[in-house]
Amino acid sequence: MAVRAEQKQKTRRSLMDAALRQLSADRGFSNLSLREVAREAGIAPTSFYRHFTEMDELGLALVDEAGVTLRQLMRQARKRIEKGGSAVTTSVDTFMEYLASNATHFRLLLRERTGLSHQFRTAIKAEINHFVIELAEDLRRIGDDKQRPLDEPELLAEAMVTIVFTLGAEALDASPKERSALADRIKKELRMLIYGAEAMSRIQRERNKPSSP
Repeated sequence: MAVRAEQKQKTRRSLMDAALRQLSADRGFSNLSLREVAREAGIAPTSFYRHFTEMDELGLALVDEAGVTLRQLMRQARKRIEKGGSAVTTSVDTFMEYLASNATHFRLLLRERTGLSHQFRTAIKAEINHFVIELAEDLRRIGDDKQRPLDEPELLAEAMVTIVFTLGAEALDASPKERSALADRIKKELRMLIYGAEAMSRIQRERNKPSSP
């Protein structure tokens, strides 16, 4: 029984990998056919349905995998930050490492984020929201630890994720030199956002101070 379950999981993985191999900058998930993916995985098309009810279910599994992998890497980055690393530098470097190893996954998130499938858009929005929520918690904690609270951490986190995703898209097809320059640009823009949030928080505290008698 265990052997059968292991084989089933192995075939499911083969189908997911087969779909990833066929994705590219010019070919999105919606352009893949069940027959192509099954052939690439080395199984009969009818066997596909033992693992996924339809192609969209396979795609959603890839979206989930992409989000989980990124969140796991960023959690590892947090541990490095806790040991004294720069929050911005460590996070951006970790993200660039993710791009280098998971370009196809990230391309899938970018393309399907605004694609025709409501299922995909909803799933990707949920993954990004998970990322934003975790980042907002980190920003709130870092601000409190340094006694430099940040104004509206949730909005700040959302803006930071938008920058990272936008410039990350440019990094996908960039040369190593261009990618390094983009990483520096991301770090600078994120710091500008953080400094702005610190300043806004400081201004709010000044405004809320009771007037002298």
